[in-house]
Amino acid sequence: MEYANIFDTHTHSINSFDGNHSCVELCNGIIENHGIGIAITDHCDIDGMKEDCWAFEDKQFEEVTQAKKLFENKITVYHGVELGQGIYEKELSERFLSKYDFDFVLGSVHNLKNMEDFYFLDYSKYDIYELLNDYFNALLDLVKWNVTDSLAHLTYPLRYIVAREHIDVDLTRFDEIIEEIFKTLIINEKALELNVSGLSMDMKDTLPNKSYIKRFHDMGGKYVTVGSDSHFAGKVCCNIDKGYKILTDCGYTHFTVFEKRQPKLIEIK
Repeated sequence: MEYANIFDTHTHSINSFDGNHSCVELCNGIIENHGIGIAITDHCDIDGMKEDCWAFEDKQFEEVTQAKKLFENKITVYHGVELGQGIYEKELSERFLSKYDFDFVLGSVHNLKNMEDFYFLDYSKYDIYELLNDYFNALLDLVKWNVTDSLAHLTYPLRYIVAREHIDVDLTRFDEIIEEIFKTLIINEKALELNVSGLSMDMKDTLPNKSYIKRFHDMGGKYVTVGSDSHFAGKVCCNIDKGYKILTDCGYTHFTVFEKRQPKLIEIK
């Protein structure tokens, strides 16, 4: 790796419905891939199953606690969660977040209200720009709610609309609302995530891409978290170094992690 301080802030263990390895295995993956730390951010899709804390169980928190102790002198391990669609059940979401002593809460939207994940949609049946308009308005609602620490994969639907379905999208139509999202994050001293998972997918780009990271920086955005969005132990840290290169190209000298819900800047070196 080009950088000596790789820290993966978006990972999923077997405790996520789409995860494949235990928290301990993810931590071993960090060490094997020469990382210094991990935030294990298993899914809590608040609009999904409302039993057992909506698909996030006590055992996940316990397993991360055990991993923190086991790897105490080797890597940093943070309690995290990816809170999906929290805006659709705000009271339940706030109750859930109050139950656990998280270090880091990623906020995301994978689907519009009462609809399937963007992954499953048949885009021939929809007006793409109406979908994206509703999506970015949902993100704006999420950041204005101001209960999460970092906004995950800003351009998530492009994984499927552009990369998989090869539908051209003019994102400049949404420049105004994206700038409002950025302004809200900056005012609230929250982070934007640079999700590097797309570099390993057909889209061959980050979520969001470099131009949005640059815009966030130039608007005064201080905090950027970088995550692989890995669901496999062997893929933790994957492309994080490329994410750091994007940050430095955009003017950043540090990336961000969260500890006890407070941002910490770590020098890119």
